[in-house]
Amino acid sequence: MAWGACWTAAIIAVGALLVIIGFVVIGGAGEINWEFLSTSPQGGLSGEGGILSAIVGTIYLVILTIIIATPLGVGAGIYLSEYARNNWFTKLIRYGVETLAGVPSIVFGLFGFALFVIALGFSFSILSGALTLACLVLPTIIRTTEEAIKTVPRDYREGSLALGATKWQTIKTVVLPSAMPGIVTAIILAIGRSVEETACLYVTMGGSANMPTSFLSNGRTLSLHLYYLAMDTTAMNKALATGIVLIFIIIVINWVTRWISRRYMRRLKGR
Repeated sequence: MAWGACWTAAIIAVGALLVIIGFVVIGGAGEINWEFLSTSPQGGLSGEGGILSAIVGTIYLVILTIIIATPLGVGAGIYLSEYARNNWFTKLIRYGVETLAGVPSIVFGLFGFALFVIALGFSFSILSGALTLACLVLPTIIRTTEEAIKTVPRDYREGSLALGATKWQTIKTVVLPSAMPGIVTAIILAIGRSVEETACLYVTMGGSANMPTSFLSNGRTLSLHLYYLAMDTTAMNKALATGIVLIFIIIVINWVTRWISRRYMRRLKGR
């Protein structure tokens, strides 16, 4: 009965996902053409123009967010799992990380608006959005990395230390490669959260439809553009078409991330 319940739950979840994707594809596939992909939004009630600037803005935002968040998140996960003592201060840090993971994204958006847009003077820009998103995804990367490292058997560490390796050499050459699948999962989750996020970017990126020229440019992402199309225009088909492109980009980014991870693992194993 338990096995059947698990299969039933899995089928329902996958079925719901397929229904949603099917609805988006059926409703938006007719709008996808070269003009839609190669022109920037022009505005208007009918949602004139395409999504080129939104695609570029999404790519800029994801790359900058991961560059900022990954070293900080993985480094914090290594510290908490390998170096930090089990005392009240460490427990306070873990409690803070878990609490931040449940904070609504609009709260991070207001924080980013106050700090990055106003206090630091970055204005409405991709940089402000990326810094805000980095704060948003850090708890996920930290907790997932810490748990991935904890799953590495203690015997691996003891064997490395017995052969004369230092603690850092053991972490770098034994622990991290063994925990890499979990760390990659953390990065993929962060990428997915960055691509789909809307609320915190609404108050930090500015939402300009112009083509961004640098990380200090005002801009919008595909998810933000989809929101504008759905709420401010009558072009629901174009909103669904934007959703198709968004799904495709997430799939491509996840595939590239896993491909890089597999190459890294093969290099570590000397293949």
